[in-house]
Amino acid sequence: MSSLAVAEPPAARAPSRPPARSPVLSPASGPSRCGGERRRNASPAAAVQDGQLRSVDLNHVIKLLEDSGSKDLEKEQLKTLKKVVKHFENGLPLKDLAQIIEILKLCAEKMNEQEAFTEPLCELIELCGLPFQKKKLSDEVSYSKAVSKSIAQLGSLMRVPSSQVRIQICKCVVSFYNTELPRKLLSGYQPTSANYKIQMAELGGLAEALVLSLALVENQLTEKLWVLKALQHLSRSGVNCRLMMKAQAARILCLYLNGVDPSGQLVFHSSEILWNLLENTSKEEVVNQLSSLECVNALKEVFVDLLMHGFRHYDRQLRNDLLVVATLLAENPEASMIESGFAELLIALATFTEVKIPNPLVKAVKLTYSYEDFELKKLLFNIIRVLSKDPCAVQLLSESDVMPALLYYVKPNQKPGFHDWSAAQYEELQLHAIAILASVAPLLVDKYLSCQANTLLLVFLEWCIGQDRFLGQGNSFHGTGGRGNKLAQMRYSLRVLRSVVSLYDDAVNVNLCDQGAISQLLDILKYAANKSKEKEDAILLEIQADILFLLSALCENDLHRKELFSYEGVNILITFIQMDSKKLHSELGHNCLLLSALDCLWSCVIGCYTAENYFLEKQGIFLLLDLLALKQKNLCNIILGILVEFCDNPKTTLHISTWRGAKDQTAANLLVQLWRQEESDLGVKRDRYGRIVDMKRPIASSFQKQQEVIPMPADCPSFAIVEISENIRAKLYSLLCKLGFENLPGLSAKDCVTLAIIRHYIDFKVGEVWSEMCEELKEEFRPVVSDEEALKVISDAAEDTGRMVVALQTEVLESQHHREMQEEEKTYTKIQAIHKQREMVDKSWKNFLTRTSNYEALKKAKRLQEKSIEACRSNLKTQNGAVHSTDIKGLSTTIGSGCSVTVESTPPQLVGGPLAVTDLALRKPSVCEGALKKIKRVKTLNLVKDLVPME
Repeated sequence: MSSLAVAEPPAARAPSRPPARSPVLSPASGPSRCGGERRRNASPAAAVQDGQLRSVDLNHVIKLLEDSGSKDLEKEQLKTLKKVVKHFENGLPLKDLAQIIEILKLCAEKMNEQEAFTEPLCELIELCGLPFQKKKLSDEVSYSKAVSKSIAQLGSLMRVPSSQVRIQICKCVVSFYNTELPRKLLSGYQPTSANYKIQMAELGGLAEALVLSLALVENQLTEKLWVLKALQHLSRSGVNCRLMMKAQAARILCLYLNGVDPSGQLVFHSSEILWNLLENTSKEEVVNQLSSLECVNALKEVFVDLLMHGFRHYDRQLRNDLLVVATLLAENPEASMIESGFAELLIALATFTEVKIPNPLVKAVKLTYSYEDFELKKLLFNIIRVLSKDPCAVQLLSESDVMPALLYYVKPNQKPGFHDWSAAQYEELQLHAIAILASVAPLLVDKYLSCQANTLLLVFLEWCIGQDRFLGQGNSFHGTGGRGNKLAQMRYSLRVLRSVVSLYDDAVNVNLCDQGAISQLLDILKYAANKSKEKEDAILLEIQADILFLLSALCENDLHRKELFSYEGVNILITFIQMDSKKLHSELGHNCLLLSALDCLWSCVIGCYTAENYFLEKQGIFLLLDLLALKQKNLCNIILGILVEFCDNPKTTLHISTWRGAKDQTAANLLVQLWRQEESDLGVKRDRYGRIVDMKRPIASSFQKQQEVIPMPADCPSFAIVEISENIRAKLYSLLCKLGFENLPGLSAKDCVTLAIIRHYIDFKVGEVWSEMCEELKEEFRPVVSDEEALKVISDAAEDTGRMVVALQTEVLESQHHREMQEEEKTYTKIQAIHKQREMVDKSWKNFLTRTSNYEALKKAKRLQEKSIEACRSNLKTQNGAVHSTDIKGLSTTIGSGCSVTVESTPPQLVGGPLAVTDLALRKPSVCEGALKKIKRVKTLNLVKDLVPME
């Protein structure tokens, strides 16, 4: 019989990495009586005769084995089987495989009577482990069905009550994964592909058969280990893992974990297969099979044994692997972690190094500060996080010392002492502990307060923004972004505060505010904002968003806290609201930060007149309207809510009315546009001009119209009421009510049409509610005549309101159309005048061309000009007055004279004439008038006058 080689198990994988799949811990193949060693040492001369061996008639062999009788027949059968083994010692052809398997079955039946058939049976099974032989490439596909059935028969042979046969079957399965080719090949044949047997094993369901055979070898350690080794190889495939799960492999293997095995290979193989099942099948299905009390107890016993007595590197790794499996079980509420006492033990182990625990089992545990023990510590912390999600485990956490153990790490990092964690390991444990504290603190508020956790966290945050030199390692998931700084510590400490403050527990919030948390949080916010200016980072944005949430929760509904926030807080909020709109589409978290700032504005500023007035002075309303003009869905709702609340301050409406956006857009125009956009998204019916279409339900959305009327209790709001909070129309209506519906600037006719609907929003909503009431009454009751008449009057009133609004809208549109027509007529008149002027210019040009080319026309024009000049002269002639000629002598041009003419001065003999007595008479300059001497020689005057038309 083959022997089991007991060897030192190799190092298992770290739990944070995928498990290794090398088949290292395996029973060694010992020498057997099956002739394999003899064949391997065959002489070259015998090998030359391999191709010359006479062919074997397998049908004859089968017939011979089916006969039973004398001892001589038995000898003949054994002799024939040896010939078969000798003939196929280099591999079985695919075409003969079905007959070989039939021979195996007959040998197995003979074994029940004669043990002599054991050796040839094992030799034939060993041949099945060699690569199959094919003649044509298509043989693999052609014989696939027969081959898969044949390999499945190997699993059936596990029922043979022979340890030697079972071990040989397992060796045969393991050899499927051996890619070495045989030294010699059959003449005219070639081996099948390396994965062919593995695929056929999957197709035949061999893995399921081997799992079921574990019940047959339950009390045989050697056979059990070989079966587990074969299953470990088979479990590399997802198909085999699913077949194994059908046979309840996870539950069976878990029960084998605490079996007696000095070598430790039983635990190793079982845990490896469990890991493969978890990776290749449904994790939930595996966990469900492991959740029974029996399985959890078995897992607990093996874990404790490895914890107490496992001193080797491999034992520690295997212990951590099993703890990962226990963590997965703890995530399942149906698992018996609490009933088995496993959860209580794990909680104690997680906290025993930070606090003293009077548990003898825990006292015997020694940590060596090795990497495996460091991984163990992190896994135990993670168990606390997982258990905190189970309501049944909260009592265990409350009764233990989890809170002081986690708060032990909420302190400035100190240099580790001798035989302690390294600086990087301590920082990783610290961050992990604070992260777990954020999950546990909301469940244990009383212990949180009794341990003065708020004080510890505020002091720790003060250290985070202090000038103390600290170079964070930035290792692990929790240390992301903390390389060379304290941002990781700040980030997780704020998460703890956020988790407890979000409970809105008065005791927690009062305790925080009494210690000056608001002022300190503002300082941290300024610190993070300044850091973000240097280099924007997702962690810095998250820190700022968390602080804004904390301030919102602390200041909400408390006037004194809002006053503490007011001036400094408003200045910080203004910087966030002024954020570049392009950043809102980044993936760092600017959108979340802006929403947090708006929420903080709503909670910390509104309701405190000091803060409100300061926000208005800083032009905060203008900034909010600028954000609103972006028309982003996730911002509009909260901004409109803030503006509505702000309108309780009488100064706000003036700011809203004064605001002007892009292209001189007014606030009223923006609000009306948002209303139209919202109705378009809701599917409200309007005609092409924006007028009401459905008189009965003017503002109903398409989804609202599809809903059937369901009778509801009086204290439950109907769909028409619920719909108010699901869109922004109610806020838009409230804001426009604050501004007033009359004389709103910047509205077009289309805006006025929409404004008419907004103005009667409440009337339409009341009509919807009454309509729902009527429908509900008709579903269950029949109203009396008077009630029915009253309901009809109410319904008609709602419809009349709709018709009235439509009439108003039509009037607005007609008035707009009339104004457009008037504007069109004015424009047309201007166009006519322009065309007429152009015609006159063209006619003048043509006349000019005629004068230059036709002498007769020129003379005619000259006569007309002279006639016009004479007509312009005064009939009363001045006595002795000078007569000036209008002709220019020597003129040889063909065009009229220009605008300038030269007029001779009055002759000297006429100086004493009629002009002498006028103010225009020339006077001799006096001595005092020396400044005028420069002009006494002026002889001519340039007179500018309009040309007389020559037509």
